Amino acid sequence: MDEIVVGIDVGTTKICTLVGRVEDSNSLRILGVGIEPSDGVRKGIVVDLAAASAAIKRSVEKAERTSGLEITTALVSLAGAHVSSVNSRGAAGIPGGIIDAVDVARALEQAQAVAIPHDREIIHVIQRGITVDGQEGVRTPVGMHGFKLEVETHIITAAAATVDNIRQCVAAAGVEIQQFVLNPLASAEVVLTEQEREMGVAVCDIGGGTTDLAIYVNGDVWHTMVLAVGGNHLTQDIAHGLRLPLTQAEEVKKQQGYAIRSEVGAEEFFSIRPFGEDKDVRINRQDLAHIIEARIEETFGLIMQEIKRSGYDGLLPAGMVLTGGTSALPGINRIASEVLGMSVRTAQPEGLTGLVDKLDSPAYSTSVGLLRWATTMRDHDVVSSGGGRKRRTRGEKNMNLDSIKNWFGRLLP
Repeated sequence: MDEIVVGIDVGTTKICTLVGRVEDSNSLRILGVGIEPSDGVRKGIVVDLAAASAAIKRSVEKAERTSGLEITTALVSLAGAHVSSVNSRGAAGIPGGIIDAVDVARALEQAQAVAIPHDREIIHVIQRGITVDGQEGVRTPVGMHGFKLEVETHIITAAAATVDNIRQCVAAAGVEIQQFVLNPLASAEVVLTEQEREMGVAVCDIGGGTTDLAIYVNGDVWHTMVLAVGGNHLTQDIAHGLRLPLTQAEEVKKQQGYAIRSEVGAEEFFSIRPFGEDKDVRINRQDLAHIIEARIEETFGLIMQEIKRSGYDGLLPAGMVLTGGTSALPGINRIASEVLGMSVRTAQPEGLTGLVDKLDSPAYSTSVGLLRWATTMRDHDVVSSGGGRKRRTRGEKNMNLDSIKNWFGRLLP
């Protein structure tokens, strides 16, 4: 029987619930789509519980109607400046001389024994490298001979209160969260190739309220971060510069926007009606492009600072892959390439079947990526048919024998 997977992308601009069926060769057929304007969410953080709950509920109900299926569990996206990450190492001695899953579990437990404040919750623990007796680059250590096992991990945490608020909003729609997935990790599932992951690449998901970045080296996640700037800031700049209401500024951005001023003709005009005017005013497209170009350059300047701060700026021969709604802006990849000094391409979900007419856009990379993440989890028995994963409290063991096998299955190529 084909498995049904569900993802809910809780964004600043939109809530998107997708229901998919995993078919032969892991292809995805989209069975249900529920897209609703986001309400009560700002920069990835819930600011109005009732409004956010209602928007999520409407999105889930739409997906249930189009798919004819009841949604009880789902993977949910996570973003916002409250997300942070830390790298940590853990080691374990091998008493028997041959590594087994229990030894790996002990090393991972040691890696997670970092001082994480009580108001933070661990979202992902991702392996970055395994060393056996000083030999680096080990992929699957179980069964190998050795005396000392070291595991390097990338631990992603989020503000526990913010996570609980999202959990509460999703629960109000009658859905239990199987797992939170960081936005750029979900997007990477659909926009990155295996070759790019191995060579070294950054995936940059520019949404409405946040810009999410993940750096992949040697096939693994090495760094993640979330910037509290996005497409909405661009809309606000246009609204301020051209004296427009935000809704009209958003339309102008989508229909007339271009990221490179020098490539817009001096004689190109469009008509709008600003605040305080009783008739339409002609606006030069170069003026609009000037506003957009300044904000885009600033955004990628911040991204470049973060990449340099991570120390991995010299490890990205495959460059950057842009996705997210704002990445659809014409000319944005060339501005990004100039500022970052690397090759940049824009990507969106591909290879889908079913109800896909609305999903043919970079804005839905995270939404589709959640389904891809769920299928990868399924392949390694992480998602049980009963649905739902018990939330760990701070005092509990973070890994057991079964989950260590799942952990390796999910995060190793």
